[in-house]
Amino acid sequence: MQTLEGLANLKSIPPGGVVSVGNFDGLHRGHQHILSTARALRASTSGPFTVITFEPHPLTVLAPEKAPPRLTPPAIKSALLKDVGADYLLILPPTRDVLDLTAEVFWQRLRDDLQPRHMVEGRTFNFGKGRGGTIDRLREWSARDGVRLNIVSPIEVALLDLTIAPVSSSLIRWLLGHGRARDAAICLGRPYALQGKVIQGYQRGRTIGVPTANLDCGEQLVPLEGVYAGRCAVNGDIYPAAVSIGRMATFGSDLRFQIEAHLLDFNADLYGQTLRVDLLDWVRPQLKFAGVEELMVRMKRDIDFTRTRASLVVEREVASV
Repeated sequence: MQTLEGLANLKSIPPGGVVSVGNFDGLHRGHQHILSTARALRASTSGPFTVITFEPHPLTVLAPEKAPPRLTPPAIKSALLKDVGADYLLILPPTRDVLDLTAEVFWQRLRDDLQPRHMVEGRTFNFGKGRGGTIDRLREWSARDGVRLNIVSPIEVALLDLTIAPVSSSLIRWLLGHGRARDAAICLGRPYALQGKVIQGYQRGRTIGVPTANLDCGEQLVPLEGVYAGRCAVNGDIYPAAVSIGRMATFGSDLRFQIEAHLLDFNADLYGQTLRVDLLDWVRPQLKFAGVEELMVRMKRDIDFTRTRASLVVEREVASV
């Protein structure tokens, strides 16, 4: 996959292919359905499969207070788009020359510079200044200009409480905000991943035999405070990871918020490295214990659960191959 940046680079992409435009935050199962449809259509054209995405979200400029926390950092988003088979990824920073384009002018730029045979979008797709480009307008313009518009229906999933829900980035944010890591994974088609640089924490974990890697995840969405079963890859090896999100009230009430991952069966310095931690399951809320001994008893249970949960996930993934 070749990655380009800026509207001017539309002309750098070979014409005559398939195009899909969107923010694609999370690359969830609904997005995957759109993109797999586009990839399948590529065979009927002489051109490439191109994904055009905004990075970061336009609301970070237009209304920062309304900008949703991101589900996928840029590196993960790019890797996932490569995995779905995109030939070109065009990243549009939310600069004024892009944000001020009306929907019709934006469409004309795509039409003239890319000359697409197909466009593939979801039913709720909007584009252009003030979100003035509805899917109905796009249908009208594409039909007029000889571009086939493929509108993909939403994907619905059954959550663990048996609720049937259409997959969306907003739903995934809500689920994570309620600690529902397994339901988020159902919507994503994979576990939700936190990615961040390992920074120095309070270093209390190593004094009680449970060293942790403290992650700075920047603007990425952090799930509900609590303890999670997870896993982490280091140098190609996968380790179960007990993940604590929040403040350890046992050690005081004025501690800062932290994301800590204890990698099982691992002992090495990770400071300064960037780690990706998959959240597999919710374990428990953050609790205040009477003392370190009581905390250690509970942490052992958390670690045992994490080891078992990670093993079950691996077995299920191997069985599905």
